[in-house]
Amino acid sequence: MSSVTVKQSNLMNTYNRFPISLVKGKGSYVWNEKGEKFLDYTSGIATCNLGHVPDSVQQKLKEQVDTLWHCSNLYEIPSQHSLAAALTKNSCLDQAFFANSGAEANEAAIKIAKKYAKDSGHPERTEIVTFKSSFHGRTTATLAATGQKKIHDGFTPLTPGFRYLPFNDFEALQQINNEKTTAVLLELVQGEGGVNPADKQWVNELADLCKDKDILLMIDEIQTGIGRTGTLFAYQQYGVEPDVITLAKGLGSGFPIGAMLAKEHVAKSFQPGSHGSTFGGNPLAMTAGLATLEEILEENLLPDVYKKAVWFWNEMETVKQNFNCIKEVRGTGFLIGVELYDEAALVITRFREKGILVLAAGAKVLRILPPLTTSQEELEIFTDTFKQIAAEIDATSTN
Repeated sequence: MSSVTVKQSNLMNTYNRFPISLVKGKGSYVWNEKGEKFLDYTSGIATCNLGHVPDSVQQKLKEQVDTLWHCSNLYEIPSQHSLAAALTKNSCLDQAFFANSGAEANEAAIKIAKKYAKDSGHPERTEIVTFKSSFHGRTTATLAATGQKKIHDGFTPLTPGFRYLPFNDFEALQQINNEKTTAVLLELVQGEGGVNPADKQWVNELADLCKDKDILLMIDEIQTGIGRTGTLFAYQQYGVEPDVITLAKGLGSGFPIGAMLAKEHVAKSFQPGSHGSTFGGNPLAMTAGLATLEEILEENLLPDVYKKAVWFWNEMETVKQNFNCIKEVRGTGFLIGVELYDEAALVITRFREKGILVLAAGAKVLRILPPLTTSQEELEIFTDTFKQIAAEIDATSTN
């Protein structure tokens, strides 16, 4: 098939794209149309957790493509039951709803929280608490749930029913319950907002408060889930049991999928007619999700992720200590934020020129997202390159 040049004028200008066109990916690497190779430490924004085109997922998708693509949710889809069983078996949740994206998963969580309040005899509970610097999506409800003014700009009036409190603020916990609160929605590591990990004690006090007041604790695991932080779900590192979690990104190895998991007493608020999706839970997405989850769990991948992440963190701290351009290193597992004194965009360009792709999480924060399957050699390539770049920046700033 002949190549087609896509004119920018045919696309809405919704992305600040990097000057690179990717046409192929395998493992930790991607290639552009010129055949140039890049170490991809964006993982499709924490989506390709098993690397690009993982063999086991690829094979299962090929088999499904030859069998059935779509049949609608008016009929039983066996792979939905299989994936729901696998997710609930390996979590503290009981039932699943499948969608197409993280924003849709969060929309489902927002809806079930509102419905749960009504079903529990509390129609006055119409508010959901979220936190400043959070990110929950770009639909009208999820951008309203997001605690960032830059996401809100141009889209007011926002969907009502959300309050934003300071993240990791113990005093703010006293403001959670105002008799109108039905749920709290939070990220345990704020990704887009700057890679800000939640304090464990703060989360536990928040969870205790929610349990005491029958306020739903809903955790957005869209970026942190499916092994990204070293455990299957980030909440498992905090010693809490959420009532609801939302998933997407890494669940399908790059195939569009979203999921909202809930405990049984919450899940029962969704009955036929409460919610739905034409494409959500289609056989292709379920196949990708199940194959991805099986690979992570059956191959004993997560202990290896933890081991590599510890080494990587130690190296990143060494870079911070030896070079003046780095202010802080933070995050969890393979979700790493490096706060710089200079603009992140300039450092991202330097990395790209040296054959490595990374992202920003705010104006001065690098977001580093290795595939969970990355090798020790690849990690060393990255850290060696980072040292070179940091030395170049330091040399420039002293001249």
